[in-house]
Amino acid sequence: MTADDRAKIGLRERKKAKTRATIQQTALRLFRERGYYETTIEQIAEASEVSPSTLFRYFPTKESLVMDDDFDPLLIEGYRAQPPELNPIQAFRRAAREGAAQIPDEEREAIRERMQLMSSYPELSAVLLNNTTQSVGMVAGLIGERLKRASDDMLVLTLAGAISGTIISSHLYCVHHPDADYIETIDEALALLECHFRP
Repeated sequence: MTADDRAKIGLRERKKAKTRATIQQTALRLFRERGYYETTIEQIAEASEVSPSTLFRYFPTKESLVMDDDFDPLLIEGYRAQPPELNPIQAFRRAAREGAAQIPDEEREAIRERMQLMSSYPELSAVLLNNTTQSVGMVAGLIGERLKRASDDMLVLTLAGAISGTIISSHLYCVHHPDADYIETIDEALALLECHFRP
Protein backbone atom coordinates (compact mmCIF):
# COMPACT_ATOMS: atom_id res chain seq x y z
CA MET A 1 0.00 0.00 0.00
CA THR A 2 1.39 3.39 -1.00
CA ALA A 3 1.47 6.52 1.13
CA ASP A 4 -1.27 7.98 -1.11
CA ASP A 5 -3.45 4.92 -0.51
CA ARG A 6 -3.00 5.23 3.27
CA ALA A 7 -3.81 8.94 3.09
CA LYS A 8 -7.01 8.22 1.13
CA ILE A 9 -8.08 5.57 3.66
CA GLY A 10 -7.31 7.97 6.50
CA LEU A 11 -9.35 10.73 4.87
CA ARG A 12 -12.24 8.35 4.20
CA GLU A 13 -12.27 7.20 7.85
CA ARG A 14 -12.22 10.81 9.08
CA LYS A 15 -15.15 11.65 6.81
CA LYS A 16 -17.08 8.66 8.15
CA ALA A 17 -16.37 9.67 11.74
CA LYS A 18 -17.48 13.24 11.01
CA THR A 19 -20.71 12.04 9.36
CA ARG A 20 -21.43 9.71 12.26
CA ALA A 21 -20.85 12.49 14.81
CA THR A 22 -23.05 14.91 12.84
CA ILE A 23 -25.92 12.42 12.71
CA GLN A 24 -25.76 11.69 16.44
CA GLN A 25 -25.44 15.36 17.42
CA THR A 26 -28.39 16.24 15.20
CA ALA A 27 -30.47 13.43 16.68
CA LEU A 28 -29.74 14.55 20.23
CA ARG A 29 -30.67 18.14 19.34
CA LEU A 30 -33.98 17.04 17.79
CA PHE A 31 -34.75 14.73 20.72
CA ARG A 32 -34.15 17.68 23.03
CA GLU A 33 -36.29 20.07 20.99
CA ARG A 34 -39.14 17.77 19.93
CA GLY A 35 -38.97 14.74 22.21
CA TYR A 36 -37.62 11.26 21.59
CA TYR A 37 -40.94 9.70 20.60
CA GLU A 38 -41.95 12.64 18.42
CA THR A 39 -38.73 12.68 16.37
CA THR A 40 -38.58 10.35 13.36
CA ILE A 41 -35.61 8.79 11.61
CA GLU A 42 -36.63 10.66 8.45
CA GLN A 43 -36.48 13.99 10.30
CA ILE A 44 -33.04 13.20 11.70
CA ALA A 45 -31.75 12.13 8.28
CA GLU A 46 -33.11 15.28 6.62
CA ALA A 47 -31.63 17.57 9.28
CA SER A 48 -28.30 15.72 8.98
CA GLU A 49 -28.39 16.05 5.17
CA VAL A 50 -28.12 12.31 4.62
CA SER A 51 -30.56 9.68 3.38
CA PRO A 52 -32.33 7.36 5.85
CA SER A 53 -30.38 4.44 4.39
CA THR A 54 -27.10 6.25 5.09
CA LEU A 55 -28.25 6.98 8.64
CA PHE A 56 -29.01 3.29 9.17
CA ARG A 57 -25.51 2.35 8.01
CA TYR A 58 -24.14 4.29 10.97
CA PHE A 59 -26.95 3.67 13.46
CA PRO A 60 -29.03 0.52 12.82
CA THR A 61 -31.85 1.51 15.21
CA LYS A 62 -33.32 4.67 16.67
CA GLU A 63 -32.13 3.56 20.11
CA SER A 64 -28.54 3.28 18.86
CA LEU A 65 -28.55 7.03 18.13
CA VAL A 66 -28.58 7.48 21.90
CA MET A 67 -26.74 4.38 23.09
CA ASP A 68 -23.77 4.08 20.72
CA ASP A 69 -20.38 5.72 21.22
CA ASP A 70 -16.75 5.06 20.36
CA PHE A 71 -15.36 4.91 23.90
CA ASP A 72 -14.95 1.14 24.38
CA PRO A 73 -11.87 0.87 22.11
CA LEU A 74 -10.23 3.73 24.06
CA LEU A 75 -10.97 1.97 27.34
CA ILE A 76 -9.77 -1.43 26.14
CA GLU A 77 -6.53 -0.04 24.76
CA GLY A 78 -5.96 2.04 27.88
CA TYR A 79 -6.64 -0.87 30.22
CA ARG A 80 -4.22 -3.17 28.46
CA ALA A 81 -1.53 -0.47 28.61
CA GLN A 82 -1.65 -0.15 32.41
CA PRO A 83 1.34 -1.37 34.45
CA PRO A 84 1.02 -5.00 35.61
CA GLU A 85 1.44 -4.06 39.27
CA LEU A 86 -1.92 -2.29 39.32
CA ASN A 87 -4.84 -4.35 40.54
CA PRO A 88 -7.86 -4.65 38.18
CA ILE A 89 -9.78 -1.78 39.75
CA GLN A 90 -6.77 0.54 39.80
CA ALA A 91 -6.05 -0.30 36.16
CA PHE A 92 -9.66 0.32 35.12
CA ARG A 93 -9.82 3.61 37.00
CA ARG A 94 -6.60 4.89 35.43
CA ALA A 95 -7.68 3.73 31.96
CA ALA A 96 -11.02 5.51 32.41
CA ARG A 97 -9.28 8.73 33.46
CA GLU A 98 -6.86 8.59 30.53
CA GLY A 99 -9.68 7.83 28.10
CA ALA A 100 -11.81 10.67 29.49
CA ALA A 101 -8.93 13.11 28.96
CA GLN A 102 -9.27 12.45 25.22
CA ILE A 103 -12.97 13.33 25.15
CA PRO A 104 -13.69 16.93 24.01
CA ASP A 105 -15.83 19.11 26.28
CA GLU A 106 -18.76 19.14 23.85
CA GLU A 107 -18.75 15.33 23.79
CA ARG A 108 -18.75 15.23 27.60
CA GLU A 109 -21.93 17.31 27.52
CA ALA A 110 -23.40 14.93 24.94
CA ILE A 111 -22.69 12.01 27.30
CA ARG A 112 -24.79 13.69 29.98
CA GLU A 113 -27.60 14.30 27.51
CA ARG A 114 -27.52 10.69 26.37
CA MET A 115 -27.57 9.44 29.98
CA GLN A 116 -30.62 11.57 30.74
CA LEU A 117 -32.43 10.20 27.69
CA MET A 118 -31.60 6.63 28.73
CA SER A 119 -33.23 7.26 32.10
CA SER A 120 -36.30 8.95 30.66
CA TYR A 121 -37.58 6.33 28.20
CA PRO A 122 -38.32 2.68 29.11
CA GLU A 123 -37.05 1.19 25.84
CA LEU A 124 -33.74 3.02 26.23
CA SER A 125 -33.45 1.84 29.83
CA ALA A 126 -34.00 -1.72 28.63
CA VAL A 127 -31.25 -1.37 26.01
CA LEU A 128 -28.96 0.13 28.67
CA LEU A 129 -29.54 -2.92 30.88
CA ASN A 130 -28.73 -5.25 28.00
CA ASN A 131 -25.62 -3.23 27.15
CA THR A 132 -24.52 -3.39 30.78
CA THR A 133 -24.66 -7.19 30.67
CA GLN A 134 -22.47 -7.13 27.57
CA SER A 135 -20.11 -4.66 29.26
CA VAL A 136 -19.64 -7.05 32.18
CA GLY A 137 -18.44 -9.64 29.68
CA MET A 138 -16.04 -7.16 28.07
CA VAL A 139 -14.63 -6.04 31.42
CA ALA A 140 -14.36 -9.67 32.58
CA GLY A 141 -12.28 -10.45 29.50
CA LEU A 142 -9.89 -7.61 30.31
CA ILE A 143 -9.64 -8.56 33.99
CA GLY A 144 -9.09 -12.19 33.07
CA GLU A 145 -6.15 -11.18 30.88
CA ARG A 146 -4.62 -9.13 33.72
CA LEU A 147 -5.09 -11.82 36.37
CA LYS A 148 -4.33 -14.69 33.98
CA ARG A 149 -7.67 -16.30 34.80
CA ALA A 150 -10.61 -17.37 32.68
CA SER A 151 -13.18 -14.68 31.95
CA ASP A 152 -15.87 -16.85 33.59
CA ASP A 153 -13.86 -17.26 36.80
CA MET A 154 -15.92 -16.23 39.83
CA LEU A 155 -13.40 -13.63 41.04
CA VAL A 156 -13.11 -12.16 37.55
CA LEU A 157 -16.87 -11.93 37.07
CA THR A 158 -17.37 -10.47 40.54
CA LEU A 159 -14.82 -7.74 39.88
CA ALA A 160 -16.29 -7.05 36.44
CA GLY A 161 -19.78 -6.84 37.95
CA ALA A 162 -18.57 -4.50 40.69
CA ILE A 163 -16.94 -2.16 38.18
CA SER A 164 -19.94 -2.19 35.85
CA GLY A 165 -22.29 -1.67 38.80
CA THR A 166 -20.19 1.28 39.91
CA ILE A 167 -20.63 2.88 36.50
CA ILE A 168 -24.41 2.34 36.66
CA SER A 169 -24.46 3.86 40.15
CA SER A 170 -22.56 6.85 38.80
CA HIS A 171 -25.15 7.20 36.07
CA LEU A 172 -27.99 7.18 38.62
CA TYR A 173 -26.16 9.71 40.80
CA CYS A 174 -25.78 12.10 37.85
CA VAL A 175 -29.45 11.76 36.96
CA HIS A 176 -30.33 12.96 40.48
CA HIS A 177 -27.50 15.54 40.62
CA PRO A 178 -27.60 17.43 37.28
CA ASP A 179 -24.57 19.56 38.14
CA ALA A 180 -22.30 16.54 38.67
CA ASP A 181 -19.76 15.77 35.95
CA TYR A 182 -20.38 12.24 34.65
CA ILE A 183 -16.72 11.37 34.07
CA GLU A 184 -15.57 12.78 37.41
CA THR A 185 -18.39 10.95 39.19
CA ILE A 186 -17.27 7.63 37.69
CA ASP A 187 -13.72 8.32 38.86
CA GLU A 188 -14.89 9.15 42.39
CA ALA A 189 -17.07 6.04 42.51
CA LEU A 190 -14.22 3.81 41.31
CA ALA A 191 -12.00 5.38 43.97
CA LEU A 192 -14.54 4.31 46.60
CA LEU A 193 -14.58 0.80 45.15
CA GLU A 194 -10.79 0.72 45.09
CA CYS A 195 -10.63 1.63 48.80
CA HIS A 196 -12.59 -1.50 49.66
CA PHE A 197 -10.73 -3.86 47.33
CA ARG A 198 -8.56 -6.45 49.04
CA PRO A 199 -6.19 -8.33 46.73
